Amino acid sequence: MVLATVAVGVALYLLRPVMIPFVLAVFFALALSPLVDVQMRYLRAPRLVAVVGTLAIGLVVLGLLATLMSTSLNQLAANASGYQRQLAQLMSRVVTALPLEELGWSEQEVLRPLSKVPVSAVGRMLMGTTNAILDTLSQSVLVLIFIVYLLIGGAGSRAEDTGTWGMLESRVKRYLVTQAVISAATGVLVWLVLELLGVDLAMVFGLFAFLLNFIPTVGSIIATLLPLPVVLFSPDMTALSAALAIAIPGSIQFTIGNIIAPKVMGDSFEIHPIAILLALILWGMIWGIVGMLLATPITAVMKILFERLDGTRPLANILAGRL
Repeated sequence: MVLATVAVGVALYLLRPVMIPFVLAVFFALALSPLVDVQMRYLRAPRLVAVVGTLAIGLVVLGLLATLMSTSLNQLAANASGYQRQLAQLMSRVVTALPLEELGWSEQEVLRPLSKVPVSAVGRMLMGTTNAILDTLSQSVLVLIFIVYLLIGGAGSRAEDTGTWGMLESRVKRYLVTQAVISAATGVLVWLVLELLGVDLAMVFGLFAFLLNFIPTVGSIIATLLPLPVVLFSPDMTALSAALAIAIPGSIQFTIGNIIAPKVMGDSFEIHPIAILLALILWGMIWGIVGMLLATPITAVMKILFERLDGTRPLANILAGRL
């Protein structure tokens, strides 16, 4: 069993160029299948027409997100010199406050290496970000192909099935839809708060808050701290606005993640926080950021499957924290 587990882990790592788009497509198909069912039930549309309409909506959303990312990158590049000046002023204030003379250093010796940070470093960062986006878009074509076949083939259409697969589909769809709604509310609130406070790239940070909200606990912390460099380096931000730009989104993340989400989602999955943390580490090592996003639903699916078999039921109890 140990050797088989290691072999499966190695296979998942080596096959990630194909497995990541396929697993993403499975979850996307399960999340989009309610929209297909609504069109078939209320609009009396044939399944193929409903699938095409759903994919059209998805492509429009992806196009809007791509436009948003492109506009935000151009804005970041345009403000790069201003960020560099603000960084130099911030470093100068920090160095002035430090007791450098007692250590035998001068302010010029400390600031000289920092002043050599070129604006081209921002350009390299933007190029790396653009390449990452292009890699994601290249994978999205394969994801789209998988989604088409899964939706046309009827993924998620057997709601009347009361067996293992039916229970698996219903619980996973409920999790995905609920988590998507909660994450969307989080992203919109974060975007509005940052926009009102005048933070650059507010909509991008709202988008990241939406995406990272799928990663329990860790994602909320990262989403809260992401605007920190822009807030600190923006020359137009006051100290009060900078503090509010971190405190209010953090409060939103804490309230939704620790109060609203548990009440809405309930204990249907019953996965212990330690199990979720270990799943984040494991799938992050195998599939990177995408693995961390998928860690919780994959662990939930594994727990449901473990519960259906007598030999693996102890593993389900361990994932639920019932030792």
